Amino acid sequence: MTTQNLLVELFVEELPPKALKKLGEAFAGVLFEQLKAQGLASADESVVTAYASPRRLAAHVTHVWRKAADKAVQQKLMPVSVGLDASGNATPALLKKLQALGADVSDPLAAVAALKRAPDGKAEALFYDSLVTGAALDTGLQKALEEAIAKLPIPKVMSYQLETDCALPGWSSVNFVRPAHGLVALHGSTVVPITALGLKAGNTTQGHRFEAKASPVVIKDADTYAQTLLSDGAVIASFNDRRFAIVQQLAQAAERLGPGYEVLMDEDLLSEVTGLVEHPNVLVCEFESQFLDVPQECLILTMKANQKYFPLVDAKGKLTNKFLVVSNISPDDASAVIGGNERVVRPRLADAKFFFDQDRKKTLASRVAGLDKVVYHNKLGSQGERVQRVRAVAEAIARRLGADVADVQRAAELAKTDLVTDMVGEFPELQGIMGRYYALNDGLSAEVADAIEDHYKPRFAGDELPRNTIGVMVALADKLETLVGMFGIGNLPTGDKDPFALRRHALGVIRMLVEKDLPLGLAELVEDATPVFGDKITNASAALTDFIYDRLAGSLREQGFSAQEVEAVLALRPQRLGDVAKRLAAVRAFAALPEAPALAAANKRISNILKKAQDVDAHVSEVLLKEPAEVALYAAMQELAPKANSQFEAGDYTASLQTLAALRAPVDAFFDGVMVNAEEMDLRLNRQGLLKSLHDAMNRVADLSKLAS
Repeated sequence: MTTQNLLVELFVEELPPKALKKLGEAFAGVLFEQLKAQGLASADESVVTAYASPRRLAAHVTHVWRKAADKAVQQKLMPVSVGLDASGNATPALLKKLQALGADVSDPLAAVAALKRAPDGKAEALFYDSLVTGAALDTGLQKALEEAIAKLPIPKVMSYQLETDCALPGWSSVNFVRPAHGLVALHGSTVVPITALGLKAGNTTQGHRFEAKASPVVIKDADTYAQTLLSDGAVIASFNDRRFAIVQQLAQAAERLGPGYEVLMDEDLLSEVTGLVEHPNVLVCEFESQFLDVPQECLILTMKANQKYFPLVDAKGKLTNKFLVVSNISPDDASAVIGGNERVVRPRLADAKFFFDQDRKKTLASRVAGLDKVVYHNKLGSQGERVQRVRAVAEAIARRLGADVADVQRAAELAKTDLVTDMVGEFPELQGIMGRYYALNDGLSAEVADAIEDHYKPRFAGDELPRNTIGVMVALADKLETLVGMFGIGNLPTGDKDPFALRRHALGVIRMLVEKDLPLGLAELVEDATPVFGDKITNASAALTDFIYDRLAGSLREQGFSAQEVEAVLALRPQRLGDVAKRLAAVRAFAALPEAPALAAANKRISNILKKAQDVDAHVSEVLLKEPAEVALYAAMQELAPKANSQFEAGDYTASLQTLAALRAPVDAFFDGVMVNAEEMDLRLNRQGLLKSLHDAMNRVADLSKLAS
């Protein structure tokens, strides 16, 4: 049986542009999987291509059969003891089951003879072989299309009335993401008689609203779909092809303007614009250069977020007064389109300039009191109260680092003041950024101004850290205040829900402590941030510390460290997180030594002994060392432990563990020749003390028992 290629298109009103790519992929993907599941498409030979434009979702599938192959199926019926009587004849239960399956039971003996008997667990069962007729394309595609529509990732559907002249009998209203107006289903050049959303499949669709050469657009066959839509309908059906065309045209437009122009290629904006146009046409526009006095972040955000324009910057990354528009029409004279876009953006830029000019009339310091009127959390008070807490935590961090407290105080006190400016009120995404501009306008130092902007960093995975020490201290204080406060009122992340981004804040704290290698202990930081809340919270420092270590463990595993390595290091709860990487490297180097498995196993055994003994004192009396093996172990420890400790204190963790690896032989000999739990109490306590000393010496870098398999 030969195959032909299949094309299915659902023609609708404008789809959500931000979700278009995902909708197109989901539609084609589910349709294809359903066809494969029914045997109408081949998992090895068939290929699916997704199409998605603002007004259509479509899928092209190669090598689709008109009818799936018949399939041999073996079905278990029942145990032999139930299906056959003592004489081997069919019981009524068996005959009834066979009848339900469509088998011929007019001759019961023949029906039984056709069955197979095979072991099924401890008993023997009867099995029925049958040939299931393969699905026809019209019924199989109907099922696949219904499934593809049902599984579209649509958060909210709309209800609409069908046009009476095109609605199928029994259909009057439909629930879907957007009103649907057409359905195409072609197997080769043959229309497949399926229906969806009150529509009957045909071979015609609609092209571009204004530039289509034909209406309707007739699709000759499945393989000419994209080509016909482009030539007759002026529509680039493929999302990826349209995106590529936009990128090319943007680059070419910038190149035509001359050297030094560069397009700000924002991936999210690019995807959204691709979802807005059917046949892109990039045009160059400009605005008055006087608007360039406004911080470029404001202008860029205005153009991208509100107007979906692509800003142009020069070679130094400075915004120019030219920008690019992706139009959905291509008139011979584009001046009207260009002029219209320039007129539309002008009031937006004027608003930004007005906000900027007005905001600069008041200093940031004069706005501090206004934060008392901004609610932060009903249990934790206003933003003003929060600022005072962040300031207190930042001061404590500065003192621990021996930094200039005055600059840290100033940056922490002013960090949130841009929240009550007109610009940030209009564009919340600019918080921190505008604070920096206004701080410089007020005559504050560049270091303090940078810290005001940077105290939100890192804002997401891979984001840069604050650029100076003041910024790091305020950012640490800000994130710790959030974490301690939310844990203190029991507002913790659950599952995928994390409304206060506590996981992100914890990873931010970790990154700053690790990447800046700050000489700060995690516990002391949490302790510094707890008293500033007074009686607003209950102490949740233990739970918060565990939460941060859990985030650190996950991050380290993502970086390629094994679960054993991570557990060994973090089991000791190292306070200085900047040391963790060195400890992990040391553990990895130690694990590669031939002595490692035996010492890890010995450490696990020692841990179990000490756990049972409880409150063991790491004290050894030489006069109570009786057995040669314990004397030898003690002597080896006296020789090696001081050297290992010295290396540990110097931060050379790898050398410290490698020095202690020499203890393998005396440790093995000790466990082979010495009974730890001797009957004499003084000998038992002394041997436990020896093991405690050994355990303390060997587990300063990591808990080596965690490496034992």
